[in-house]
Amino acid sequence: MNGCSYNIGMHYSKDEINKMYILLSSMADKTRIKILSSLLEGEKCVCEISKELDISQSLASHQLATLKKHFLVKSYKRGQHRFYSLDDEHVELILKIVHEHILEENHD
Repeated sequence: MNGCSYNIGMHYSKDEINKMYILLSSMADKTRIKILSSLLEGEKCVCEISKELDISQSLASHQLATLKKHFLVKSYKRGQHRFYSLDDEHVELILKIVHEHILEENHD
């Protein structure tokens, strides 16, 4: 052991660790991160997201379905368009904390 007394098993149950792994894994895709970042600006329809990210609507829809499955985005239908937004403030917070973490000087 490296001298660190922190034992993750003492803080999180096996079920919680598994859920955290699944959630973080679902975010570990560049296109999904771009979609989540785009939704920081507010709700958007699939056509707006696909145009902004220069990806097909099919790919955008597929990635949004994955994000929705893991409660990272939510959606509603208005007319023929489906609009997506971040599921809640926790998703925004996760993105902001990760961004701050990578900007720290000692993480070059």
